[in-house]
Amino acid sequence: MLKTRLIASVILSALVFASPEATAKSNETPHALDGQNSELEGTIDRELEMFRNAQVSLQQAMLIAERLHTGSRVVDISFDGGANPPVYRVKNIHKEQIWEHSIDARTGSSIAGDKRALSVKGLEPLDRRNLLALKSVRQNLSDAVVVAERSARGKAISGGLMDEDGTLYFVIVVDTAEGLKQVLLEPPRDR
Repeated sequence: MLKTRLIASVILSALVFASPEATAKSNETPHALDGQNSELEGTIDRELEMFRNAQVSLQQAMLIAERLHTGSRVVDISFDGGANPPVYRVKNIHKEQIWEHSIDARTGSSIAGDKRALSVKGLEPLDRRNLLALKSVRQNLSDAVVVAERSARGKAISGGLMDEDGTLYFVIVVDTAEGLKQVLLEPPRDR
């Protein structure tokens, strides 16, 4: 899905999450789709154009989803330009339930009949561990989105959690003037 990834490794200063312990990693490989299916590239370009024209930002869609379940936290969000209308697919956790919603990217309304709940107990072990680890960090995905957008100088198109060698990261994909960039942010843990 990514056209590009950031190459340089970056450690963000105390301004990142207002903590010297927060770190970010980014990777970029220019022209990741060169020589691949031009139809796939055309689809990606169309989805990016729809995203760029969306009236609702990813950050706004996260707030809307969190308001649907007071006290919830967004754990995954992505833009889906293939849907009619284009939507943000959002997963947020509230108590022991994962709620999935589709938020209209034009109006910000929740798509009626397009929500469901999953039990955390029914998830794969790695997903359960990631959600448990999320409870031990101070930041939310929305905090990571703000940092990623500032550091990559663009607009976030998706975000979620990733475990890499036992370390929890927020993974944010940002649409920039140079293409799509993936930013990994390691949040500091509560003590």
